[in-house]
Amino acid sequence: MNSENDIVLDKIDYSILRSMQENARISNADIARELKMAPSAVLERIKKLEQKNIIQQYTTRLNASALQQKLLAFVFMKATDGLGCSTTGKELAKIPEVQEVHQIAGEDCYLVKIRTNDSASLMQLMRNHFSKIPNIVSTRTTIVLETVKEQQQLIIPEN
Repeated sequence: MNSENDIVLDKIDYSILRSMQENARISNADIARELKMAPSAVLERIKKLEQKNIIQQYTTRLNASALQQKLLAFVFMKATDGLGCSTTGKELAKIPEVQEVHQIAGEDCYLVKIRTNDSASLMQLMRNHFSKIPNIVSTRTTIVLETVKEQQQLIIPEN
């Protein structure tokens, strides 16, 4: 399989990705109409983009508050496993409330994004899950008061 550096995309690929990122439910026929192409050609390109792992997943974004997950927190963690060793990161990734795990440079080793019901459930998560991961030395938690912007969309070149 090609490495990420070997992937070449053209103007049509970028247009397809832009349309799909804006609306993942857009039909091949609608994309084809926008690009003045045959739906079968668009479908073939989408399949290739999936095979190349450029389109990685189709998801639905849910309202966290509606699901009683009103607390958003970021936890900086120091761990004893060295840079490049992802044992702690893999353990953190298994926890359902953990949305993201990033290995970072600096004083801390990991930055973890967490959604829970409230501060009590965050404390329970830390006691019942984080404390059982042996390599974690310390944590610093930042609780989000208000989210101004949160998105997954990437900037797609115009080409």
